[in-house]
Amino acid sequence: MSGEHNALDLTLRIELFTALKRAGAARIITYAAADTARLRPADHDKERVAAMTIVPADSTDTTVITDFDQLLPRRRLRLGSRTSHLAMAYANRVVEAIRSALPHIDIEIVAIKTSGDAWKGDLAQLGGKGAFMKEIDAAMVAGQIDMAVHAMKDVPGDVPLPEGLMFAAYLPREDVRDCVVWRSGSRHASLDELPPGSVIGTSAVRRKAQILQARPDLQVVPFRGNVIPRLTKLDENDDRIEALVLARIGLVRAGVSDRVGQILEMDRMCPAIGAGVIGVQCREADEGIRELLRLVDHPETRTHITAERTMLQGLQGHCNSPIAGHCTTTPDGRLSLTGMVFSRDGGEFAYAHESDTLDRAPELGALVAATLARKGARDIIAGIPH
Repeated sequence: MSGEHNALDLTLRIELFTALKRAGAARIITYAAADTARLRPADHDKERVAAMTIVPADSTDTTVITDFDQLLPRRRLRLGSRTSHLAMAYANRVVEAIRSALPHIDIEIVAIKTSGDAWKGDLAQLGGKGAFMKEIDAAMVAGQIDMAVHAMKDVPGDVPLPEGLMFAAYLPREDVRDCVVWRSGSRHASLDELPPGSVIGTSAVRRKAQILQARPDLQVVPFRGNVIPRLTKLDENDDRIEALVLARIGLVRAGVSDRVGQILEMDRMCPAIGAGVIGVQCREADEGIRELLRLVDHPETRTHITAERTMLQGLQGHCNSPIAGHCTTTPDGRLSLTGMVFSRDGGEFAYAHESDTLDRAPELGALVAATLARKGARDIIAGIPH
């Protein structure tokens, strides 16, 4: 291969070859090529990678497709992200994950301001959580970015992805628990000890319903915004709002873990669908990007997300639906999925828990959704304005 036809230098191609072998992302076919003669014969991997080609993992055709380095863009790769401090932390985690497999890959983060971040009112007026994705999706469809990072808890279940886009990777799941963040100077350490009438702020209807289910004597008010500005606003709110309830891992990733107060265990606060998971999106047609992202895809997390989001889609909820759910793998190797649907004040709820084998994540999600529906979940959802 001549230099002008190589999109990746030899070092990167060797790293890529090694990573693909380790990940089993696709079948790697090698063949003899005249230009490998310039490589040291003893360097087996270098000789093989110089003529490496990729056949899609689900293909039965052994015809050589093309050299993998021809599948990636011949330029710096572009990863789209929301502009918030937390979103940028997530984007950097994706870059680090890719570079841990391929240290010489060249990636830049492209900051995209979304309508959901710009809007300070009720997200339902913008169509719900999809407002955090619309501009990023548009940039992906237009070819302005190659990949995009999303917190999966912010990916709606009632809005399909634009045609031609897919989630090619999920990073390993982190802490799914929520926590209480007290205002500066607060003397409290637990929601249980708050006096009646105390005010709690949160942006999630799921959290509001579960707080009120346990403490109907509290007031729960909307409190939106990016993490750092929200903490500043809390501390400057002249003591009217006693605390916020936020995702613990968001505070850790934003560099403010010192603000974590009471941690709400899962028996107290069932997590959001997709909590603690970063998803990486790309175009289905970009075979090189797809294979690159498969290097960082975490199979167990993908299985859990598949079960949770199948349940979410089966419930046919909307942006104001307090829906919670969490999938895990049990010690004996089975999938375990819990799902809950609440009324806005937590006074009504439906609960379901089922398990199945590891290869039946979609079936498990559909089963839990059907069980919840039989227990009145769809009636609860239908009774919530949106």
